[in-house]
Amino acid sequence: QVQLVESGGGLVQAGGSLRLSCAASGSIFRINAMGWYRQAPGKQRELVTTITGLGSTNYADSVKGRFTVSRDNAKNTVYLQMNSLKPEDTAVYYCNADIESKYRVGIRGYWGQGTQVTVSS
Repeated sequence: QVQLVESGGGLVQAGGSLRLSCAASGSIFRINAMGWYRQAPGKQRELVTTITGLGSTNYADSVKGRFTVSRDNAKNTVYLQMNSLKPEDTAVYYCNADIESKYRVGIRGYWGQGTQVTVSS
């Protein structure tokens, strides 16, 4: 069994910062790409950023220059540093990881439970 557990969401004023964390645990053989998605009320889930196992990153245009993704492979953890937050960043943020399990052939995508980020104007 593999789990992703997120933390770090909350309420912040516009212009402020938050740092999200997502830790993977369980029967993990290898973690490939990890990333963050978000879903605002009434909208579809959208990609925020991804990071490969070697550290290559990709960002949505709306967060470039403000958000930074990083990972600690020894801790099976991915982080999202969010600066200069805007009200339009308000959403539930979900962690995603492509994981090879010790007991299962192939790569499977896993999701965290989501953490709420609210930015007030």
